[in-house]
Amino acid sequence: MSTRAGDRSVLSGRTNPEEDDHGPLPAVPVTVVIATRDRREELLRTLRRLAALPERPPVVVVDNGSADGSADAVRQTFPDVEVIRLSRNLGAPARNLGVMAAGTPYVAFCDDDSWWEPGALALAAETFDAHPRLGLLAAHTVVGENRTSDPINAALGAAPLTDAGQPGPAVLGFLACASVVRRQAFLEAGGFSALLFFPGEERLLAYDLAALGWERCYVPEVVAVHQPSPRRAPVPERRRAEMRNALLTVWLRRPSGVALRETVRLAVRAVRDRDARGAVLAALRRMPRALDDRRLLPPPVEAEARLVEAGRR
Repeated sequence: MSTRAGDRSVLSGRTNPEEDDHGPLPAVPVTVVIATRDRREELLRTLRRLAALPERPPVVVVDNGSADGSADAVRQTFPDVEVIRLSRNLGAPARNLGVMAAGTPYVAFCDDDSWWEPGALALAAETFDAHPRLGLLAAHTVVGENRTSDPINAALGAAPLTDAGQPGPAVLGFLACASVVRRQAFLEAGGFSALLFFPGEERLLAYDLAALGWERCYVPEVVAVHQPSPRRAPVPERRRAEMRNALLTVWLRRPSGVALRETVRLAVRAVRDRDARGAVLAALRRMPRALDDRRLLPPPVEAEARLVEAGRR
């Protein structure tokens, strides 16, 4: 179990609560976890941004089999950053290893091309402290040098869910690189799914947190910055993966009627849409595993999912 700075000093027998055996303690109980692959320069830029934060968060970098020397560059330039080097690309579930390695009760995610505003992690920690059943906090995301609001902010803020007692609008989705989780809740929910790999992995985790009774909310005062890397998957490839994962998520957690409806809808699109055809075929290849892992949402969460769907139409 993680403890605050003062508690850790007592346990270690130290009289100075600002230090432990590993040097200065973080100002807030939040670890930043970054999953990266072949984006060394963007990653080093993000680490410089995080190192300048007043919160001094511990950072764990999970290197998804990079071939550009990312792991070595981090170890040389940022020796205080913990690096987990993988031999192959695990996709989004690489973040699970970072959460397991974290020694704090809260974990903030970054991509290698995103970071947190000064004070954001402190505010996130205060919010979690004040709301013991809060499992996930979705932050406000600004994009690029002009700091334009990401369209997801409006969607999160307008989610038609009951938010009584929560510090912001309740949500059933989020942007991974602009989110903070309670480590206990994340691990209870099983983290990000290996079946989905990437992208669109967030909705399934939101479903599973809700099914376990953990609250999820959007707190616009907590701000993350996203500076999209030019090194991104080709648009058709990413689009196919997003459609594939949306369909698999439905089969993993939603009633048969909903799953069949969405399958037919994607199949109809596939008649004229090459990317939709690729998504259907990719989903079919993974369907046996999805059916093995199929677990229906509790009725109250299914009702929330239907409300969110109705709001998107």
